Amino acid sequence: METTAYRYRLTFCKEESVRFTSHLDLHRAWERTFRRAGLPLAYRQGFNPRPRINIGSALPLGYTSSAELLDFWLEEEVDTNTIARALTRAQAPGLPVRELRRVETKQPALQTQIRFAGYFVRLDDPPPGLKIQKAADTLMEADSLPCERRGKSYDLRPLIETLLVKQDGEDGDAIQLEMTLSAREGATGRPGEVLRAMDLDPTCAHIQRTKLIIVQLEEN
Repeated sequence: METTAYRYRLTFCKEESVRFTSHLDLHRAWERTFRRAGLPLAYRQGFNPRPRINIGSALPLGYTSSAELLDFWLEEEVDTNTIARALTRAQAPGLPVRELRRVETKQPALQTQIRFAGYFVRLDDPPPGLKIQKAADTLMEADSLPCERRGKSYDLRPLIETLLVKQDGEDGDAIQLEMTLSAREGATGRPGEVLRAMDLDPTCAHIQRTKLIIVQLEEN
């Protein structure tokens, strides 16, 4: 049985320099960061105790983010300002902390609280804006979008909440997409799949996660 511990949640960025770091390596990087910071991490009980660290909603390789969420537990209650200063001194390159707060210890696991994720997509050498807008409208008006992931069929359409096309630049030739996708366990929408449904190449796009929306934001 795990002993009483104090739970904290931080929001961090995953910058360009670490966008090809895997979810497992990201977890290890944060373990090292907490140890360098000298924080009293709480450990899971068992044959091979591990620090109690949970990163919500794994980010696909190659994506950047300004809104990753991570929960961690400490054996002792520590002021959030003290934790923030320690993490700033110890943080790994490319993973700056944006926000830190205490959360209720008995909350459900972070992964089960996340419902939606927001993404910003910048297209490299895109087709004309009107063509992309038409593709976006067609996708959003569809009753279903049959797709396949890892050999299993599924409907992409219910996983897309919003999809906006924006043009920028002097001639309006810079195309950007903003999308909000389902991020529930077992019902996760992926930006790359949305792009393919619009007949766009995901390898020719820069994708950044901009928000993770959970069931309810608790007060400190």
